[in-house]
Amino acid sequence: MAEKKSLNLLDATLIVSGSMIGSGIFIVSADISRQTGGAGWLLLSWILSGVITLFAALSYGELAGMFPHAGGQYVYLKNAYNPLVGFLYGWTIFLVVQCGTIAAVAVAFAKYTGLLIPAFSENNILLELGSYKISAAQLLGIFSIFILTLINSRGINYGKIVVRIFTSAKLVALFGIIVLGLFVFGSADVFSANWSTAFSLTHWDKAGDGWVQSNLSTIALLSAIGVGMVGSLFSSDAWNNVTFISGDIENPKRNIPLSLAIGTFIVVSLYLLANIAYLFLLPLAGDPNGTDTLSRGIQFAQNERVATAATEMMFGSKAVFIMAILIMVSTFGCNNGIILSSVRVYQAMANDGLFFEKMKHNNSNGVPGFALWVQFIWASLLCLSGKYGDLLDYVMFSVMLFYILTIAGIFILRKKMPDEDRPYKAFGYPVVPALYLVLATAFCINLLIVKFSACWPGLLIVGIGVPVYFYWKGQNAIANH
Repeated sequence: MAEKKSLNLLDATLIVSGSMIGSGIFIVSADISRQTGGAGWLLLSWILSGVITLFAALSYGELAGMFPHAGGQYVYLKNAYNPLVGFLYGWTIFLVVQCGTIAAVAVAFAKYTGLLIPAFSENNILLELGSYKISAAQLLGIFSIFILTLINSRGINYGKIVVRIFTSAKLVALFGIIVLGLFVFGSADVFSANWSTAFSLTHWDKAGDGWVQSNLSTIALLSAIGVGMVGSLFSSDAWNNVTFISGDIENPKRNIPLSLAIGTFIVVSLYLLANIAYLFLLPLAGDPNGTDTLSRGIQFAQNERVATAATEMMFGSKAVFIMAILIMVSTFGCNNGIILSSVRVYQAMANDGLFFEKMKHNNSNGVPGFALWVQFIWASLLCLSGKYGDLLDYVMFSVMLFYILTIAGIFILRKKMPDEDRPYKAFGYPVVPALYLVLATAFCINLLIVKFSACWPGLLIVGIGVPVYFYWKGQNAIANH
């Protein structure tokens, strides 16, 4: 018999926060600080990302209360617009968003494991065919996805145990780093020095094998903040995964909106505090040719590992191993939440006749086993094919595009279904959802202009989904004839 209502409010909140915290908070501040040049702009980038994420999560509560069914955003889009828009979302998250995130997080897990066990290093090339290489890190990333898929195929209660253990561990560890960085090892002098140039308009660009520094105009600064926010928004994403598994959550009309609000608030607060802690421990400005942690600063932290550099200021040479273990725990737990929840979207699509029929069936453990293994195969192929940074850009544009459509759907459904029960109404409606739409749209337009090469593949995949939709619709019509 299928397991029902296995997750309470605590579990739902841990899924929200656990899915959000992967590896991003530990590395992306290096790129943001190079893009924007000053500590003030770095913190502003994280504040804006936090505000955008919170606005979206608070708005989603209304949709979650209206449609407390498995499938989450797919169901919201289908009802607000039509089945085609819902399908394009499901199609895109399978091909790019969820599986791409799983692959990126798995590769990050493997890279940090390689610091502890060199045999798993990304430099350990196992197969080389021309310019194409397969490293031990890629295979370990795939193996980590396999283990999590296997655990979750055993039933929701197994996945819940992993969520509770790993999310609790990384929340405590991240909080510990913040407290130690701010109150024990941090230096007010270092922070003051950083703040003296908080709104510097310098910017670093990659030029061949080196770096070139330039000054930003006001318009260029806004664009640089937008590009830098790719990293902070990616680090804050996956908060909506809990809506995918509404069917497994007790009292979903109450607990999903609450978990969205509580979970996102906890994470965006920790992210901002973590960056303040970095600024108490390390100079922001750095030298790309620096030979030690202080001279490289946040901007040029070795291998982008800002948190490792900050921890080195606290614990010396042991920092590499401390942070490697923390990030391994963090990324493993993050992927568990994504793997556990994503397959419910594919199952909802299959129930509508818009995906492989086998995906709609639960296995003997009450979970969509076939969908889990299809997800594993595709995420594994992405592990073998893409770089972490490319996947990050690729995922983020697609994510934001559908978030915009979903939040706009709140306005549409208020007119389309005025009498539908709304146990929770969008916070600050219509101002907060409208502000989200303005900020998110500005972010996407900027990304299209500045990094079109990273955006067009996502747009192409959405477009390809149109004939695929009509194929599945036709197959479903034939099957039901």
